[in-house]
Amino acid sequence: MSETKSIRLPMSAEDARSLSLGDMVTLDGPIIMTAGLPTHQRILEGIDSGDPPPIDLNGAALFHLGSYSQESEDGFEILYMNPTTSTRFNPMMPKIIRHFGLRCVGGKGGLDEECARALQESGGVYLSFLGGGAPLHSSAIQKIITVAWEDLISHYRLVAVDVRNLGPLTVAIDAHGNNLYSELTGKAGHRRAAIIERMNEARESPKR
Repeated sequence: MSETKSIRLPMSAEDARSLSLGDMVTLDGPIIMTAGLPTHQRILEGIDSGDPPPIDLNGAALFHLGSYSQESEDGFEILYMNPTTSTRFNPMMPKIIRHFGLRCVGGKGGLDEECARALQESGGVYLSFLGGGAPLHSSAIQKIITVAWEDLISHYRLVAVDVRNLGPLTVAIDAHGNNLYSELTGKAGHRRAAIIERMNEARESPKR
């Protein structure tokens, strides 16, 4: 079993390109998270208008993480965070990745080939989070750095937090354009065809 690699954020270009599909990593440092389609649309509108987001995304780690949060006497309190499905953002992510040179994105479910190409151009990776691993992910939060776009519900806000030992996370798209999800889909397709062929042969064979 390969050793889990500890990565300090912001992730350097060298660290990103050193990672291969299937590598396990933990993260220390600032991450930015949101689970909102409206949030991504607002980021895109800012790109088009030249209006930068309230949290600097350049070379950042942007994760598709939702949070259950509440307002407290001390401000915004995150009770837990958990990954949301990244494929929902496929149409939006290539432009965001390329514009900000994102070094690290992630969530669950992966991203499509156009997103993988964008990550290859920016020298970035996609990290797969454990679905349903809220206690594990939430325990990594050290502090909340910034909460932006507070007109949105807490799940959709753009939130920067400092994490320690976040993970382990799996490198599912590497900085060289390799996409584990595409590879698995291809293998599943080949297996499906073989299974269907065997089923058809069994139907056509005389019953004993």
